[in-house]
Amino acid sequence: MFAVFRSARKAIAPVFAALSVTALVACVPATTGGPSINTSKPVPVALLVPGGSENTGDNILAQSLQNAARLAINDLEGVNIDLRIYNTAGDAGQAAAQATAAVQDGAKIILGPVYSASANAAAVAVAPRGVNVLSFSNNTAIAGGNLFILGPTFDNTADRLIRFAASQGKGNVVIAHDNSEAGQVAQAAISGAISRTSGASLKESVPYERSQQGVIQAIPTIRSAVAGGASSVFLTAGSEGALPLLTQLLDESGVDPSETQYIGLTRWDVPPQTLELPGVQGGWFATPDPTMTQRFSDRYAAAFGGAPHSIGGLAYDGIAAIGALVQAGNREALTASALTQGAGFQGVNGIFRLRGNGTNERGLAVAQIQEKRVVIISAAPRSFGGTGF
Repeated sequence: MFAVFRSARKAIAPVFAALSVTALVACVPATTGGPSINTSKPVPVALLVPGGSENTGDNILAQSLQNAARLAINDLEGVNIDLRIYNTAGDAGQAAAQATAAVQDGAKIILGPVYSASANAAAVAVAPRGVNVLSFSNNTAIAGGNLFILGPTFDNTADRLIRFAASQGKGNVVIAHDNSEAGQVAQAAISGAISRTSGASLKESVPYERSQQGVIQAIPTIRSAVAGGASSVFLTAGSEGALPLLTQLLDESGVDPSETQYIGLTRWDVPPQTLELPGVQGGWFATPDPTMTQRFSDRYAAAFGGAPHSIGGLAYDGIAAIGALVQAGNREALTASALTQGAGFQGVNGIFRLRGNGTNERGLAVAQIQEKRVVIISAAPRSFGGTGF
């Protein structure tokens, strides 16, 4: 069951303009789809985090999200956010109960939770109250109604990379993906991006079993597709999976990466050891704006004495976006129309915007691995409608 009410969203007038989320439009029209707020009083915002879990990693993540949210609140100008923390222990049932409690406590919008089952449960629980949920999930299957996802998505990454590949004459693509559920979702994201992009075409999609033998058996089919005219091989695997073996065997089979472009759906600089793989040299992948990301990490470290969690910035983006839309003085600032205004927001990792279907778009850079180093070959866009969009 999915939540069935539309959701709302916001942006910030920052003290630290280079870091804070800013609304990229001057005003947001009044509309329905979320609770009205009193902009002269503190706005109650609930932050649902996976604290209280038996999993140590969940508790570390919960603290990082809280820290990032508080950093965003400190950066707001002229906006008073009443942030209330609710622990879900990473459990969907507890997330639903805590979301209900948050709304009973007066929350006008919910930020979080992290995991998709918890996010969906929370959104369903508060949908009858018309409260919107900005989740940290990246699972597009749960998006819609009063539930928005802030996490980076396969669709977004695939769109950016396919558009760039087409612009470089590398748009005739063969997709290599494992046949797991995640692999099929990844394949669908890439093939969808191809169908939406002028100058791109799908030469062949090659599934393989998640095993050494499965990868070995897929190599001749991939090689044949390349010989038949494919200009790029789009790989869904990461370094913890089949990526090292795939690139090694493709090279040994005669696929020349200097002629056939390798493209990765995952970050090929995470972990850093991936950059050492011979087969990924020259490969492309997408990454958030590195300058913006580093600035946020530096400020977080200065404030809290350590690095933020890899998704900690999502909490900053959510709070700062809420703050900016509230700052405009609009009682309907937390409605779906406010949250989905097309110009989007400037976040700690670059520009982003929420879409009416609950998914998001984020401005990404295209990176290439050159001599075991990451080199940006197409900068992240600074506004929607520009390069990369």
